[in-house]
Amino acid sequence: MPAAMQALARARCRPREREPANRLGARFPDRYGCPMNALPLPAPDWALFLDFDGTLVDIEDHPDDVTLPAGMAQRLRHLQVVLDDAVAIISGRALADLEALLQPLRLPLAGLHGLERRDARGCLHRDNRDREPLDAVRDAIAGFVAARPGLYAEDKGGALALHWRGAPEREQEVAAFLERQRRQLGDGFHIQSGKQVFELKPSGRDKGRAVREFMAEAPFHGRTPIFVGDDRTDEDAFAAVNALGGFSIRVGEHHPDTAAIATLPSVAATLAWLDGLPEQLEATAPDQS
Repeated sequence: MPAAMQALARARCRPREREPANRLGARFPDRYGCPMNALPLPAPDWALFLDFDGTLVDIEDHPDDVTLPAGMAQRLRHLQVVLDDAVAIISGRALADLEALLQPLRLPLAGLHGLERRDARGCLHRDNRDREPLDAVRDAIAGFVAARPGLYAEDKGGALALHWRGAPEREQEVAAFLERQRRQLGDGFHIQSGKQVFELKPSGRDKGRAVREFMAEAPFHGRTPIFVGDDRTDEDAFAAVNALGGFSIRVGEHHPDTAAIATLPSVAATLAWLDGLPEQLEATAPDQS
């Protein structure tokens, strides 16, 4: 690597607080060669929180094109068993969409970045007060998209997403348009940016809050939280689990400004890591003989 590039890589490396060696396992270097903390060693007291798109499944051009890979339900169910049901998915998708993709598996779920949540008892937590104001901008968003090939509007009920993956040259135009709609709605709404998508949603709800709410309930309460995600929308969850003494793991290329303490390089690597957890956890279980 040329000296100038090495200097840039060193500049992008951000010092991180080290975890005790006995809590850490395999290392994956980030894209700049920065020394990342190792992946945490599995422990039976984990509460495992997983993003969906970009973490458990590859991102597709259209959200409706995503299907659950063969064996995913069995993989998640096995993790439920070894972690005493302390496994949940926290996603930007709507709850109904997640439930349809995961059926017949029943997991605690948070959708719309925490705007709606189904706890381990099956109770639904949803605030519908902010859905009606979005009606004021739905037609404007539909008209904007109809006039611009390559864009796709996703109406999630409690949030409106505008995907520009099919027209990346329109990123700034989409951002400016959605900001005008946000100003029309007022300070109770904000724009959540993700991978080639901007989402207009109520303020005050994010994946970090969803983590904290789950952690206040059985079977998660008193456990060590782990969050695995791939996007800027997961940063609030990374910060939340770090503050609770847990571990945050980012999937894909490491970003120098992420709060995540470790990196998995891809969805495939994440699934391989998850597949290895049950055996490692069973090996740490107390001998009952």
